[in-house]
Amino acid sequence: MEVIKTYNEFNKADDSVNFRILRMEDIYSKNSGRTDEPHRHNYYTVLLVKQASGEHIIDFNRYPLTSSQVYFVSPGQVHQVVEKEQSSGYCIVFSPLFLIKNNIPQYFIEDLNLFNDYGQTPPLDINAGQLNKLSNYCEEIFIWNQSTLKFKEQAIGAFFKLLLIECNNLCVTPATTRTQNIEAGNSILKKFKELVNQNYAHWHATSEYANKLNITPGHLNRTVKSLTGKTAKEYIQSGISIAAKRMLYFSELSSKEIGYQLGFLEPANFSAFFKNCTGKSPSQFRKNNKAGFS
Repeated sequence: MEVIKTYNEFNKADDSVNFRILRMEDIYSKNSGRTDEPHRHNYYTVLLVKQASGEHIIDFNRYPLTSSQVYFVSPGQVHQVVEKEQSSGYCIVFSPLFLIKNNIPQYFIEDLNLFNDYGQTPPLDINAGQLNKLSNYCEEIFIWNQSTLKFKEQAIGAFFKLLLIECNNLCVTPATTRTQNIEAGNSILKKFKELVNQNYAHWHATSEYANKLNITPGHLNRTVKSLTGKTAKEYIQSGISIAAKRMLYFSELSSKEIGYQLGFLEPANFSAFFKNCTGKSPSQFRKNNKAGFS
């Protein structure tokens, strides 16, 4: 049984709340500097780090928590912020309902180059001028969030959309600039990601997803590779390996039971797959990580 700490609510006293913005220094003070245990949310998180020293662990990948960074954490990703001292910045969390209420279509989030479900989730490193611009957006959102002025929600939604657009523009390089074919590719990628989220424990082959999408495996691989930097096979394997890591760390299920839940009928096949993806056997990973989230 999984025992991952999961945050499902923004405000226990008001279940209509679907957006929050907090200053990182206020969170640190509220927790008296204590590090929260590894956890996940059922909503999106944006972390604008102005100044910090520590590390941010996302799905068992460690990233230095330093100044002038922006992190993007998707629903379901397990993460932990470890601060050596009080950080400065903003933490924004929002749900899909917030997007609907502010007329921000779900595909807007899905089309951004910011939120990744699996694999590496490195921060966006920014310079002083970019940090100042993003901080101003966050401060406007923070002020509006504290107010009772008319059109409060619309103002928050507008500034937040500008924040995401600016971040997306900062991480788009000439090599990933959209072309006329990107729109069609995005449609395939969106459907592929949905299929992986639903079927990674049952479908392990690229051909199974390609058949469902009525395209060839080669076309699917080229499309996914051009938009994500990894092949369809690598994306599928990332989903399976992350799910395996979570179960190995947060549950007491045996390696055989985990493998079976993830569609491996033979324990040896699961062990070989896991070692090929991580460099460790399932038992080695569990032993090495039980002492700490890494």
